[in-house]
Amino acid sequence: MISYKPLYDTLRLKGITEYFLIYKQGLSANTIHRIKHGEAISTKTLDTLCFILDCGVDEIIEYVKDE
Repeated sequence: MISYKPLYDTLRLKGITEYFLIYKQGLSANTIHRIKHGEAISTKTLDTLCFILDCGVDEIIEYVKDE
């Protein structure tokens, strides 16, 4: 299972809000909704988040093994 927990850790460390991502960087509210609910996002969206946050993919998603 893919977890977006690292994204929220990165946002907190960098002082960036969801508001900033939506209204200042142009991410759609639907994308934020999908992330919040653990749904799939595109690799293009991952690329965009990496660019905005100046970070690697590992700071946005992680794989958590189902047990």
